Amino acid sequence: MKGFKVATVQTASVFMDRAATVEKAIGLIREAAKGGAKLIVFPEALVPTYPVWSWFLKPSQFDEIEALYSAYLDQSVDVPGPETRALGKAAREAGVHVVIGVTERNTEASGASLFNSLVFICPDGEVVGKRRKLVPTAAERMVWASGDGSTVGVVKTELANLGALICWENYMPLARYAMYAEGAELILAPTWDQSDLWQASMRHIAKEGRAYVVGCSSLMRSSDIPGRFGLGPFLPDTEWLNRGGSVIVDPEGTVVAGPLFKEEGILYADVDPVAFRGLKWNLDVAGHYARPDVFTFAVDRGVKTP
Repeated sequence: MKGFKVATVQTASVFMDRAATVEKAIGLIREAAKGGAKLIVFPEALVPTYPVWSWFLKPSQFDEIEALYSAYLDQSVDVPGPETRALGKAAREAGVHVVIGVTERNTEASGASLFNSLVFICPDGEVVGKRRKLVPTAAERMVWASGDGSTVGVVKTELANLGALICWENYMPLARYAMYAEGAELILAPTWDQSDLWQASMRHIAKEGRAYVVGCSSLMRSSDIPGRFGLGPFLPDTEWLNRGGSVIVDPEGTVVAGPLFKEEGILYADVDPVAFRGLKWNLDVAGHYARPDVFTFAVDRGVKTP
């Protein structure tokens, strides 16, 4: 296997504007490709935006929540759909892999529930995989439904085996193990978490899994939210609702790019396949360091369609 360059893109959505956010992402795909990246990773729920209001509105505020949910549903993404085709065209023209966070409509059923999803697009422009977040965290459950085991696992590419856990899924030990057991070599971790502890978690997971970890953080300023949504009175008195913190860590747990705070930007790092293979000589948690005679493990990969 050959080495390659990975890019993590820290950028803000064009709030609740699917078309404009996709167009912005396409420009950033072109920029990262010019920088030499072969794999480009975008934040959690970038299209059409992260539902920040879920943390600040009370559940009893029905009118405000219903209006925002209606707008969010309208601007969310079908997978596949026009937005994934537009992103696929950009990936094909640039000759790159793209992984991007979207809020996805449940088109297989009612079309009115939403998932926090990651979409994997290969250099021929096709969607080759998606991940639906298993457990929306705390207030996020007012917006997103829970995914099922059918999207758990790795996406195998000519670059590497790509695993992905969204935000606090990375704190689910069995979800991590499911990735390790399928041979994840790069772990993608888009997140809303902006804490210092998250940086430590990225390093821990890299060493535990003997994998590169690409932490792609969200970025949001109060000024990014148009006044017509009426959120101003409910938001904290701060410019940075999310200051970012994107980072890339190698399989020894060493930070090789970032962290990046309070600015939009692209971080790059070179990936060496020797590292994520050779280092497993002394720690392979789903191989020689496992004890299948002591512990048992299974994943239900069935589709749970309503």
